Amino acid sequence: MVSAPFASNRAVPVPAAPTARSARLSERAAFFLLATLAVTFLAGSSAPTPLYALYQARWGFSPIMTTLVFGVYALAVLASLLTVGRLSDHVGRRPVLIVATLLQAFTMLIFASASGASDLLAARVIQGLSTGAALGAIGAGMVDLDRAKGTLANSVAPMIGTATGGVLSGLFVQYLPLPDQLVYGVLLVAFVVQTLGVVLMPEPAQTRPGALRSLRPQFSLPAELYAPMLVAAPLLVASWAFVGFYGSLGPALLGRLFGHGSVLLGGLTLFSMAGSGAIAVLVLRNRAGRDMMLIGAAALASGVALTLLALRVGSPSLFFLGTSVAGAGFGTGFQGAIRNLIPNTPVHARAGVLSVIFLISYLAMGVPAIVAGFRVVATHDLLGTARELGLVVGALALAALAGRLRR
Repeated sequence: MVSAPFASNRAVPVPAAPTARSARLSERAAFFLLATLAVTFLAGSSAPTPLYALYQARWGFSPIMTTLVFGVYALAVLASLLTVGRLSDHVGRRPVLIVATLLQAFTMLIFASASGASDLLAARVIQGLSTGAALGAIGAGMVDLDRAKGTLANSVAPMIGTATGGVLSGLFVQYLPLPDQLVYGVLLVAFVVQTLGVVLMPEPAQTRPGALRSLRPQFSLPAELYAPMLVAAPLLVASWAFVGFYGSLGPALLGRLFGHGSVLLGGLTLFSMAGSGAIAVLVLRNRAGRDMMLIGAAALASGVALTLLALRVGSPSLFFLGTSVAGAGFGTGFQGAIRNLIPNTPVHARAGVLSVIFLISYLAMGVPAIVAGFRVVATHDLLGTARELGLVVGALALAALAGRLRR
């Protein structure tokens, strides 16, 4: 780790010796690095999704195992957010990110060498723990460096990562050799390079005491954020339950609609969902946070309705249209919630508040997905389970819309 200039002899000038300034990235480069970290962390989390059908065919595990592999990641993220989510507010962003990024690189090795469902579960647990530790530090670090751009990047970068991870994984598997290894190898190299970048990054936050106390599981917010969080929570739950719906059942539903299990189609599902969300956030970035929440709730409810109609009539094109509309609602709603919360958060509490946001989000994503998996196994009714989960998501979106209109 480069933390200070190399030692030099004062009696003999050594012009080549690096200074602290030359050993560090600029703030602009550090911001870009943090944004790419958000992209690669989420790309790594979505990369296995198009491969689930391949794993299931190879190792013969049941559909419930697919949803467990998906859901255990969300639960691991939750456990990490509850414990180390606030750690970077005390020890700094860099130490947390160095450890988390190295763990992500190790996770890619496990995925690439996996020989059964137990390996997938282990990889997803480690991946979830490292992601939960990094999310608050990445997001808070970007806001530390640039408050306005950081707020925007906190919503856009994860969606870009989810979109690119899913579609690139599908493309690699469909058209390139070593389908269950190559995508993980590329991500492994990316994480190693990013770890080196974090080592050279300036520390954007000041350290403060209380690191050990911060590891105790907490779910707390500054008092001034109670009311804004109550307004944002229904939309956060609806948006991320929608992500869980697509992450757990999307590839199987597309296989049913198209009549075959194309791996690329599974990646395209995530791409259309997250890509439309990122585009919507960029287009509407100048709107007030409350307006974005209103637009997001309306689009999410409309998109879910279109998706349910597509399942009823068996229309793949309508399914992708509904996915895109709902994805735009997910993106704008999530950005609106962050914009209502983070700019008003004290500097020393930013990672903690972001951890609470992601805690709510991943709980909403993981629990419905696991319940849906058990439901599919119990009833052997994929489409019926998808309709039930879709109706729940739509109802949550309408509740968030009603709450936003009342205010």
